[in-house]
Amino acid sequence: MTPTALAPAGFAMLIVFMLYRRFRRLFGRQIVQPARMRARIAMLVVVAVLLMLRGARDPAMALALTLGFGAGALLAVVGLRLTTFETTPEGRSYTPHGGIGVVLSALLLGRLAYRAFVLAPVLDGAHAAGADPFAAFHRSPLTFALFGLLVAYYVAYYIGILLGEARPPKGSTTAVAPPRAPDA
Repeated sequence: MTPTALAPAGFAMLIVFMLYRRFRRLFGRQIVQPARMRARIAMLVVVAVLLMLRGARDPAMALALTLGFGAGALLAVVGLRLTTFETTPEGRSYTPHGGIGVVLSALLLGRLAYRAFVLAPVLDGAHAAGADPFAAFHRSPLTFALFGLLVAYYVAYYIGILLGEARPPKGSTTAVAPPRAPDA
């Protein structure tokens, strides 16, 4: 394999690994890990700011991003209502509603795959002409809205998980046990 073929193959393997990790987190009980969630929130806020800076130049992109952010936040509220919290011996945990995460991930992946196949001839032509081959990727309001939807969903969802983790579980009591009589 030539070095020029190794880079795309390595990139493809990295994407497959990231997708595997993403889909694994969509199902089953997840232990609440506040430090990791805060790090994810911080990274996604940076992505949101970068998207907003790019979208500020074009009104259609700004509108798409705003709609995506709003829809993502509303979807996170629905997702949080469908999430169950519990306390296990391993610690506080939650079980996300897998359907929402799968649909969001499938929407984004489907849109990116569509854009890749539709733009493949354009990318080849731009590369041959010496232009920026990826310039067409960031000109789609629909793709921008989907990025906004995904970013806002996960930021709001993780914030909701952290807030839900801080509350005691429903039905739990914090009553103190009565003192025992000393053994004689």
